[in-house]
Amino acid sequence: MNRIFKYHQYAFPKLLAFRIQIVLAYQMMAVVVGWHIYEITHDTLALGLIGLAEVLPYFCTALFAGHAVDHFYTRRIFAILAASMLFLNAATLTLLSLGHIDGDASLWIYGSIAFTGIARAFIAPSYNTLFALILPREEYAKASGIGSAIFQTGLVVGPAVGGLLVGFASKTAAYGIATLLCLGAVLAMISLRIKEPEKAVGLPVLTSIGEGLRFVFSNQIVLAALSLDMFAVLFGGAVALLPAFIQDVYHLGPEGLGILRAAPAVGAIFTGLWLTRHPINLHAGRWLLLAVAGFGLCIMGFAITTYFWLAAILLLLSGIFDGISVVMRTTILQLATPDAMRGRVSAINGIFIGSSNELGAFESGVAARLMGLVPSVLFGGLMTLSVVGITAKLAPKLRRLELHQLH
Repeated sequence: MNRIFKYHQYAFPKLLAFRIQIVLAYQMMAVVVGWHIYEITHDTLALGLIGLAEVLPYFCTALFAGHAVDHFYTRRIFAILAASMLFLNAATLTLLSLGHIDGDASLWIYGSIAFTGIARAFIAPSYNTLFALILPREEYAKASGIGSAIFQTGLVVGPAVGGLLVGFASKTAAYGIATLLCLGAVLAMISLRIKEPEKAVGLPVLTSIGEGLRFVFSNQIVLAALSLDMFAVLFGGAVALLPAFIQDVYHLGPEGLGILRAAPAVGAIFTGLWLTRHPINLHAGRWLLLAVAGFGLCIMGFAITTYFWLAAILLLLSGIFDGISVVMRTTILQLATPDAMRGRVSAINGIFIGSSNELGAFESGVAARLMGLVPSVLFGGLMTLSVVGITAKLAPKLRRLELHQLH
């Protein structure tokens, strides 16, 4: 493992420092914004609109961001740009919570969420291309486990700290800490020094995007892995509705929200650390399918329990299964993607996976309005199991995948 950290004069730790600070800031703001909006509206649909407000600009920007990362300047510049945009966003929310910005607070919050969507479009393509430049292919599986553990650590600590700060300090304190973390991410990326290869021959932007799309949609393994995670997250995610569960089912405060938001990531951290030492090479496709099925079952269990700590345990177990899925999907994409197309494929992956989080939040809000809070989450878990069955049937190459086939 020490060898992984020493590549390119410790560039990988700097990349991880950038990633965890971005994740911490984003997750803290996500918790506080959700609490802020529900505090103002007491409407589950308003929680769903948070996802929609982010995914629309993200969706419109992501493919162009992937093209830009593959063809212009350096990957570091785009990572710095994204972190700087999140810094400005967090600073704006801090000023809003202090009362220094006039107008409808909800509109300002939704506007900041939309700005976050644009910034996020550049993060994954720049991170994944730098990841591949820093590390040799034989280290991808282990390094993906480390990256997943770091990422999931941010998912644990961010919501927990965000909820605790709101509960024991204020929304302003939480937004302010997120602002400082974004600044730290900018500095971490500025300090990274790595020699990048020459950019690919410039293609017209639409031709370049089309090339990336053709690669993904013509590769059954890549397309199936992306689709499986996309639909599982779209239907199986219950995170957007946690503020409603906390207030209406468990009758707790923001501290409880932080615990439930953090629980899935606790499980995913342990999974990431385990897979760092014991990477999955045999029966990779089967493990991916079983992990997503296990995730769906945990979400169904969460939907029907009325006990807070049992709900937290079920969400923790869902994080264990999700952690397996994330590491497997990340490793498959890194191994299957040509170097010259990493930005575009990462952007497409972001549309499949990243946007599905926000679309899933919107779907959860609409379903909760139409079906009720608990039935909507139970329905989502059932749909996740259906997606696993369909993918296993339609994508035999993924079902039979061994990672050595991609080297």
